[in-house]
Amino acid sequence: MRISIFGMGYVGCVCAGCLTDLGHEIVAVESNPIKLAMITEGKSPVIETGVDRLISNAVQARRLRATADFVDAIHSTDLTMVCVGTPNRSNGSIDLSAVLRVCEQIGQALSSKQDYYTVVVRSTVVPGTVEERLLPMLQKTSGKKAGRDFGLCMNPEFLREGTSIADFYHPSRTVIGEFDRRSGDALSKVYEPLSAPMIRTKLRVAEMTKYADNTFHALKISFANEIGNICKALEIDSHEVMSIFCADKKLNLSASYLKPGFAFGGSCLPKDLRSICYQANEHDIEVPLLNSILNSNRCQIQKVITKLLSYKGRSLGFLGLSFKEGTDDLRESPTVEVIETMIGKGFNVRVHDHNVSMARLIGANKEYIDREIPHIAQLFCSSADELIRQSDVIVVTARDAEYARGLRALREDQVLLDLVRLFDPEDHPKAEYYGICW
Repeated sequence: MRISIFGMGYVGCVCAGCLTDLGHEIVAVESNPIKLAMITEGKSPVIETGVDRLISNAVQARRLRATADFVDAIHSTDLTMVCVGTPNRSNGSIDLSAVLRVCEQIGQALSSKQDYYTVVVRSTVVPGTVEERLLPMLQKTSGKKAGRDFGLCMNPEFLREGTSIADFYHPSRTVIGEFDRRSGDALSKVYEPLSAPMIRTKLRVAEMTKYADNTFHALKISFANEIGNICKALEIDSHEVMSIFCADKKLNLSASYLKPGFAFGGSCLPKDLRSICYQANEHDIEVPLLNSILNSNRCQIQKVITKLLSYKGRSLGFLGLSFKEGTDDLRESPTVEVIETMIGKGFNVRVHDHNVSMARLIGANKEYIDREIPHIAQLFCSSADELIRQSDVIVVTARDAEYARGLRALREDQVLLDLVRLFDPEDHPKAEYYGICW
């Protein structure tokens, strides 16, 4: 099938790479000239294991091309996927400006297209958005009618940064929210090569499914952290407790996020929590549990800050900067928040992260850095070993074999704060060791 994808961010790049690998022809629509040039050269604008290879192969095989011409993209394809970002505004509400702009462009292009066409929204949007905001926009700008001239679907993505390719090829399920049967039929053909349950449902149900997933994932992380904090106070091994807890696959569902450790961050969980809580408040619906999750997450961040403040006058080194290992995404990284606070308190801070290259950061990631932490580049060490040698207190936020090897050589006068359980409490370096909640 011929598919256009609007937005070459994380989701767009993964989808482009994987869909071409499944035999589809992809037209990547991107207004950012840097991303456009990288795709054209067969390079991925985002760091994600395996995506560079997929995009390079697709461009060489001429199954993937990039363009800023949205009219050409729509006219040369049968289906389009909207994968642009939906960040939060300052009050927590969802910013739909990029999605609305893209839908306006799609509508304009559809006005001169003769064939039936299917529009698929993969961007995360709060329930009701597709029917109440995007559908009217598409019909107004195209002069056409949904269900007769074009199809419309909501197709939430369930891709985890760091394992997105495996998640794409082996999903737990594929969710298709459809305007009508014909819309869903067109999209279902895209995923025919995948052997996974396909769930076809209403547009609003599909929209809400994404928020149900992400709010529960965020809840599980905070739940495990609070259990871990209690365990630490009672001198109980929290990981042994949670290992036993997770042995119950029938009721406790999954062990994926149930690992006590540091706070969650990234471009999905905090944003989606704020968005769904804002919408609930708009309808005078009280959601005290959901509202409490971000506060619980902030408490976990504050726990680390409070501990580090006890080392006043000593230099700090952070191994890992992104919100989780295996990605360069710094948006809403709890580690960044800790670093900013410690700099403000007068600490000397150094940073190392294998995946973060300040010269390569582009798009939303670069905008976040320029806006929130423009001075971060000055803190970087060229190697993990250099950081370890020069820091009195080392904070490890990423599970990395090289970090583990280097930390084995810590001096007894140094301190190690382990936020990811890189070491077991009984098998840590000779330095003073502190596990955040174990």
